[in-house]
Amino acid sequence: MQQLQIHNYLERYFVANESPILENKPGYLHIQLSIDLDKELMNRPFYWHYLEKTGGTPQPMTMTLITGEAPEDIRGESIHFGSPRLHQIFTSTKKLGGFIRLYEEITATGQASIPLQPWLNINVKISYQCDRKKDVIMSLGLNLINGQVVPEFFEQISSRTLTPKIPDFCFKLSPLVTPRSGLLRLEKIIRTYIQEQDDEWAKEARQRWDDDLSLLDQFYEEHEEKPESYEIEKEALKSQYEPKINVHIINGGMFYLNQAHF
Repeated sequence: MQQLQIHNYLERYFVANESPILENKPGYLHIQLSIDLDKELMNRPFYWHYLEKTGGTPQPMTMTLITGEAPEDIRGESIHFGSPRLHQIFTSTKKLGGFIRLYEEITATGQASIPLQPWLNINVKISYQCDRKKDVIMSLGLNLINGQVVPEFFEQISSRTLTPKIPDFCFKLSPLVTPRSGLLRLEKIIRTYIQEQDDEWAKEARQRWDDDLSLLDQFYEEHEEKPESYEIEKEALKSQYEPKINVHIINGGMFYLNQAHF
């Protein structure tokens, strides 16, 4: 997952959870957390318990996340793929909103209402696993009117202003493709992507597996009947080296967008 992708993901996460972004600059984000996200991310249970008991005025914290090359005077928490904070936010996303519905904020001019087209989005993590691991993040958007598929959908809409309420003078177009059919179509695209990737990594893993298995057999070659420890070690090699591909849906949503932008 590239740093720009992380930056855009964080931007969407905080906006969707009603936490205003005070500064959005290349390399960092400065966010005013909502009460819910303060409780979710900042680990201050005693503070919130005290406020609930005393009826005090809540003061959610601010957070600065550094996603790239930020100015030297910016102090914040560096965040990258695999960092504990990003993992926490991924977990929070699943908990707070595995599926969201947002509308593009459009300023209507004149008397005509503006149609918003429905887009189905899923963000998935593809994990290639053996004795090594590689993760690939995919974000796909499918237009439920005309079937258009947009790769890197999340990045494509990162510059748009989205809101959880449909804007004035806008209306939703009814989908011609059902969300269920749309999900099946996106699943097929993901499967095709995986099938088209170079499988050299899996062949190399199997070769390393065979090499270690050969060494194991040599170690036990004097035993006419292999002991239980042999089977245990053999199974351990399988768990370590066997190539596997796992696909995990991070989250998804319905986005109603002004088609003029694509």
